[in-house]
Amino acid sequence: MKTRRTRSQIQVLDLLKQLKSAISAQELYVQLRQRQVSMGLATVYRSLESLKLEGAVQVRTLSSGESLYSLTQEDTHHLTCVRCGSSVVMAECPVHGLESHLTESHHFQIFYHTLEFFGLCEQCQLAEEDSLTATG
Repeated sequence: MKTRRTRSQIQVLDLLKQLKSAISAQELYVQLRQRQVSMGLATVYRSLESLKLEGAVQVRTLSSGESLYSLTQEDTHHLTCVRCGSSVVMAECPVHGLESHLTESHHFQIFYHTLEFFGLCEQCQLAEEDSLTATG
């Protein structure tokens, strides 16, 4: 079944296709304005929400609480440092078998999945060790 999209949804999708990377709703709004697309921030959020519900857009929420939007394309897997906020993409996916099982056993249409581990990156671990030895 073909989904009818609003002009705003089409403009948001077109920009996401051009950017090829995840972006916040606020940044998306700024990018649209820079391209002389007249659209309010609330409309950007509504368009993103509708596109998310149909599976065309995926959302990744950072440890800061900020949401990043991108086209639904491939599953994402990250190691994210809670101190400095750096995020490293993991190439391997340990849950593809589980996804297939859930699709079959629950008759659930999965659009995408995300997997994220939170902790301290190597540099922040070293900085923490240095601060402990300096005070100890």
